[in-house]
Amino acid sequence: MTRQQAKVQKRIAFLFNIMLVCFLILAGRYGYLQLVQGDELRQLAMVDAAEHRSKQSPRGKILDRNGRELAISRMAKTLAINPSKVKPEEKEELIADLSAVLNIKPEEIREDIDVGGSFVYVKRRLEVDEENAIKELQKEKKYECFDLQDEVKRYYPNDTLAASVIGFIGTDDKGLAGIEQSADALVRGDEENDKVVTDPKGRPIFESLFSDAMHHYSGEKCKTVTLTIDSNIQFIVEQALDKAMIENKPKNITAIVMDPRNGDVLAMASRPTFNPNKFWEANPEVWSNRAVSFNYEPGSTFKAMVAACALQEGVVSPNQSFYDTGHIDVSDKRIQNWNGEGFGNVTFTDIVKNSINTCFAQIGLWIGGEKLTEYAKKFGFGEPTNIQLPGEESGMLFKPEDMLNSDVATMAIGHSIAVTPLQLITAMSAIANDGVLLKPHIIKQITNADGSIYQENGREEVRRVIDSATDKTLMGLLEQVVATGGGAKAQVKGYRVAGKTGTAQKINPNTSGYMEGHYIASFCGFAPVENPEIVVLVVIDDPTAGQIYGGQIAAPVAGDIFAQVLRFLHINPSSDTIEDNPKDKDTKPKSVPKAAQAPAGKVLVPDLSGKSIREASQALSEVGLGIDVEGSGFANSQSVPAQSAVDPGSSITVHFKP
Repeated sequence: MTRQQAKVQKRIAFLFNIMLVCFLILAGRYGYLQLVQGDELRQLAMVDAAEHRSKQSPRGKILDRNGRELAISRMAKTLAINPSKVKPEEKEELIADLSAVLNIKPEEIREDIDVGGSFVYVKRRLEVDEENAIKELQKEKKYECFDLQDEVKRYYPNDTLAASVIGFIGTDDKGLAGIEQSADALVRGDEENDKVVTDPKGRPIFESLFSDAMHHYSGEKCKTVTLTIDSNIQFIVEQALDKAMIENKPKNITAIVMDPRNGDVLAMASRPTFNPNKFWEANPEVWSNRAVSFNYEPGSTFKAMVAACALQEGVVSPNQSFYDTGHIDVSDKRIQNWNGEGFGNVTFTDIVKNSINTCFAQIGLWIGGEKLTEYAKKFGFGEPTNIQLPGEESGMLFKPEDMLNSDVATMAIGHSIAVTPLQLITAMSAIANDGVLLKPHIIKQITNADGSIYQENGREEVRRVIDSATDKTLMGLLEQVVATGGGAKAQVKGYRVAGKTGTAQKINPNTSGYMEGHYIASFCGFAPVENPEIVVLVVIDDPTAGQIYGGQIAAPVAGDIFAQVLRFLHINPSSDTIEDNPKDKDTKPKSVPKAAQAPAGKVLVPDLSGKSIREASQALSEVGLGIDVEGSGFANSQSVPAQSAVDPGSSITVHFKP
């Protein structure tokens, strides 16, 4: 037993010594590889096993004011292949499989493979069913050439809703229009290039370990943008525009709804439009947001601002009398009323209500180019509003020192000035807001990826444009336009609505004149008058179905929007609406009979020597005569001598000199 036990112990010791020697050899070899050749071997291994791949976090959301999703993202897979790993015997089968799964023509896939090299995209941002099909194909047929990479895929759940506001992104997660472009630096997903270790088949090692980290981002990008847009109001507006496109067959229509109390844009839409999910299928001309990029002459809608200036400066009063002959000659330009008729004896209230061009031109001359331009700038014209939308235009204003009398007169009727729809509704909102101009907003707030507030936009006063008392007078005049004047088709039963219609001939882009038979019809107004909560603008560009006037085709669209939005917002009906006068149901103003103020049907021409343009106009108006203005300054001669008897309604040419 003792000898046997010693023999076993001897064998164990021998085996232990052998294992110890082997361990020392392995340890020595390991130490040599790590300490002596470690760096060299590590570099060789990484050349074969490491790849540079980008990790990307999803793009931030775009929401409406109530949190409804307008633009969202998910991490999608992009399929690339390594042509060098495509085996010749499996090439045609591979092409057929990919064509069936991805709905791509076989020849396109064949061209990609024939390019050669080690990397080529087959299809970017796969849908979920496509991604699953590719994974199943890879599992079933063991294709080693596939490379599925993470990329952000953008979705617009409401398709065309607010498309021109939201915009779209390109293939590299870059915003190309709308909010996607203007807020691109904030909402874009963060991309990080990392070195990934792969197995011999190119599959990332520990991929599942890092994939969750790619989906939970807390950095400085990927912010969520909440707009001031209300999806419900936006839908109401777009439905109204679709109907108007069918009825009026215009080139374009633009509409905006704004809250005058804080400058929030509740809806902004244009037609024709596009689907941002498939933006490439639309004409690139419809990608731009016409609400901020379209310059046009506003026509009579601008008279609301001219009236504000005239009232504030004390140039006119609501009951001041005028005499309209139907035309006025200023320098070498003749200005006529829209219907070619004269209205005779009228008050300033009638002038606003019936949009009388000749009288507004006359008032514009009284005000003068410098003061008229000053008020236009006060109302925000001539400069961008900086609403955080790309492509915003500034509009156009004359320099007062360059203005002729004819320029002043035509500016007073909404020509010789160019505005954007956003500028006009912002100016009308100032009238609805007690005379205070506010900065318009399309972005309500921006939140960080962790939910904290990055930026918040609230009410932002720019300046007071007119006094509160003046504003209340002007609101009353604009209410008359809708209640009994040219904007009657914008009425909403039970509510007090105010506003102004406009019809302007389109400027010829190739010449300095206008395009015959091409017009822009518009309406801009607010409701309810006693406490305005919404302002609506409708601009119809180049209607071709017959009617062209703003009161005939733009006012009804605005009335439809008013009716639905007022009820949607649960705004109570007005308690003291102006009763409709059956005689005034027709939007066409009625001519006022010309008054005879002298025996035998004659009137005496007053002496106008030394009078200003305003004084001479008033003197002639008081006796029922019109004026044709030549020059500027003070009257030094007149075509008919003082105290001469002439027919009522005659126009007297008066020459003015500095």
